[in-house]
Amino acid sequence: MQNAYDILLLIGAGVFAGFVNTIAGGGSLLTLPLLIFMGLPPAVANGTNRIAIVVATLSANIGYASKKVVTYPFSVYLGVSALFGAILGARIAIEIDGAIFNRILAIIMIMVVLIMVFKPKMADHLSQERTTGKHLLISLVAFFFIGIYGGFINAGIGFIIMLFLNIFNRMNLVRVNSAKVGVAFIYTIGALTTFALSGNVNWLYGLILAIGTSVGAWTASRFSVDRGEGFIKFVMILMVVFMALKLWFSQ
Repeated sequence: MQNAYDILLLIGAGVFAGFVNTIAGGGSLLTLPLLIFMGLPPAVANGTNRIAIVVATLSANIGYASKKVVTYPFSVYLGVSALFGAILGARIAIEIDGAIFNRILAIIMIMVVLIMVFKPKMADHLSQERTTGKHLLISLVAFFFIGIYGGFINAGIGFIIMLFLNIFNRMNLVRVNSAKVGVAFIYTIGALTTFALSGNVNWLYGLILAIGTSVGAWTASRFSVDRGEGFIKFVMILMVVFMALKLWFSQ
């Protein structure tokens, strides 16, 4: 940690990331490159970022529960399935060359920006949820593979989870967000543990970042955010594109 400016930067980025992660997704598109730019090796930055995600998703889960918006046990089933995938994905991320990882991250960042701009419209009011029987089994398989991606890089995974739960499981957007943070909390514990056991976590950076993400996640889970969504998306797209270009050309 260099100075007080770094602390404020991490907390500020954490607040923003925790907020957008809870209402949609993509917060790691900001925090992960930031940690790399602050001097952490890619694998360490990836592992460190998971501390903030665990704390933010826990905070968001508490916030949704306080509003009586819960999706248990469905979200627990999906979370456990994703956890096994996340452990595998984290191992891949640890073993991959740092320069290659940065290039992959840059490409994913641009792809997620395109999803943010052109994403399919999700329905807010649906008649019947599909969370049992064959739909549960298919979801368990799907979330194992979603977990692999989550363990590997996590950036933008919120959009993938939201689209799947809304389109396939027919959950309304409020319950989608509640389920999303529940699933993410479970599988990220597995990813964080994997990174930590291999020594790829900077606990100081991660805990400072987590202070911000927990505040942002709690705020987003408790209060309406529709009014500022357009502006948040605009600012985030600009920042993500800039960081992706910097990652690509800094090799």
